[in-house]
Parts: sequence; C-alpha cells; structure tokens
Amino acid sequence: MAKHRIYTTSFASVYPLYIAKAEKKGRTKAEIDQIIAWLTGYRGEKLKAQLEKKTDFETFFAKAPRLNPSRTLITGTVCGVRVEEIAEPTMREIRYLDKLIDELAKGKAMEKILRKP
Repeated sequence: MAKHRIYTTSFASVYPLYIAKAEKKGRTKAEIDQIIAWLTGYRGEKLKAQLEKKTDFETFFAKAPRLNPSRTLITGTVCGVRVEEIAEPTMREIRYLDKLIDELAKGKAMEKILRKP
C-alpha cells in the first residue's frame, strides 16, 4: 500500500498553519502546544527539537513520548471522514490532531478539547 504524502511531510511545515488557524480565531500558540503535549507528550524542548529536525508526521507520532490513551475519545469528522473509523494508525493520529485544532479554532473550551472529565 502506498504511503500518504502527508506521512513524509515535516511536522514543522504544518505547525505554523495550526498556529495561524488558531490565532485567526483569537486562540494562541500556547494552546496549540498544550494540545500537542496532551496528545503526544511532546513538551517544550522535545517539541522544539522535533520542529528543528523537521521530523515527518510518521516519525513524529511513532516516536511520541506518550500518546494519550484518552485520544480514542476524539470523535467526529475531519475532511469528511469520521476519525474514529480511520483504520490506518498514522493517519488516525494525524486526524486526531486536526480534529483538536479544529475544535480550538471553533472556540471550544480547552477542558472539553482535552477530554477532561
């Protein structure tokens, strides 16, 4: 099976787009970083290192310090596809992140985005 092109796209090339999307809606880079930390475990210097290395999406998720077990609570559609129905693991992780960024941009509260009880 051919890999999706996004797998080889550097996370660093998409990160500024996430920030721009959030800031356009009055949200912050710090909130984007909080979402990334919650989902993957990348915080501070570890996130910065991934950005500087221009790590591709596949490696970014494969080497994540700690994928949050609560990420499976993320449901809904991204690009017309239900995230909970995506069979391919890397694509599902990418779409989980996309869904959380979308929720942030739509003004949802961080405690709801981060699936806190």
